[in-house]
Amino acid sequence: MHLPKPLARLIKELNKLPTIGPKTAQRLAFYIVRSDYDKVKSLADALLEVKESIRYCSICGNITDDDPCALCSDPRRDKSTICVVHGAQDIIAMERTREFKGVYHVLNGAISPMDGVGPDQLRIKELLERINSNNIKEVILALDPNVEGEATAMYIARLLKPLGVYVTKIASGMPFGGDLEYVDEVTLSRALEGRREL
Repeated sequence: MHLPKPLARLIKELNKLPTIGPKTAQRLAFYIVRSDYDKVKSLADALLEVKESIRYCSICGNITDDDPCALCSDPRRDKSTICVVHGAQDIIAMERTREFKGVYHVLNGAISPMDGVGPDQLRIKELLERINSNNIKEVILALDPNVEGEATAMYIARLLKPLGVYVTKIASGMPFGGDLEYVDEVTLSRALEGRREL
């Protein structure tokens, strides 16, 4: 089937998004074509606004439109406890539990030699700087329960032990190989409660 060039380009661009295959990209593109102009303009404006105004928090690495982010600047948060996560989407999952009252540190990935990602590509140096310059009592490693997450947790734990910081890891109960952002609140809450020292 021959498609008009703008529609073919839209399908191609949508197909580049994670979890969007060719058929879903085509369905979304045809939905956009059928939508009224104002709805499509609103979507386009939202996409541009995200790229223009969202940045990373200079303290924790979370995505924000204000620096520091709302969590880092909240005086009610326990600044002596840091929860280390792979990505900003994991903070959303942790916050849904309403159990964690500390602050976060986003690594922006995990150690994965197969993908060419080593410790230097992650925000581990920034984590060490935060611990050295603040009165941090506990670091909770809330990393995905897969090979990369386990390797990252062990690497960070080895770095933190000499600093005298209490290092814990969220408990099992989460499926091995799963992603933190997809775990339900109850499972994540129990995993947080049952964290153990490394």
